Amino acid sequence: MSDSIRSVLFLCTGNSARSILAECTLNREGQGRFRAFSAGSQPTGKVNPYALELLASESYPVEGYRSKSWDEFSGPDAPDIDYIITVCGNAANEVCPVWPGHPATAHWGVPDPAAVSESEEASRQAFRQAYTTLRNRIGLFLALPFETLERPVLQKRLEEIGTT
Repeated sequence: MSDSIRSVLFLCTGNSARSILAECTLNREGQGRFRAFSAGSQPTGKVNPYALELLASESYPVEGYRSKSWDEFSGPDAPDIDYIITVCGNAANEVCPVWPGHPATAHWGVPDPAAVSESEEASRQAFRQAYTTLRNRIGLFLALPFETLERPVLQKRLEEIGTT
C-alpha cells in the first residue's frame, strides 16, 4: 500500500460510545496517516455524554462527532475504507453490507461502557476502561509496518490486536 492516508471504519451497534472513542483516538494518534470514521448497525442517534466527557478530559476535540448508520459508508458516495474494525460483540456477528474494495477486517471486542448504570462513577470508570483498551489497541495498530506486510499477514496481525 502506498504512503496515502489509510481509512478505518470502527463499527458497533449503537455508535454512541466505543466506536466513537476509537474514531476520535485514531484521528488524533494517527497523525495524518489515518482517517477514522465510526458507524453503527442500529445507531442511537446521539453520542453518549460520558464518551464526550472522557474525550474532552483527554484534550481531544469533540465537536462534530455523531451517531450514524453504517449505511453512510456503503453507498456510491462513501469514502473508500481500507480497514473495518468491529468493537462490540453484536456488530461482529451481524450481516454487514458489502464494502467496496474488500477492506481488511478485524474484531476488537470491548465491553459496552454504556451498559454500566450502577452509578455515575461506575459509568465513568467503564468508559475509562473502554478508552484505555481501545487506545492501547490503536497504539499496536499504528506500530504495524503497513508498507511491508502482505495482506494475509496484516489480516492476522489485525485480528491478534483484538485479543490483547
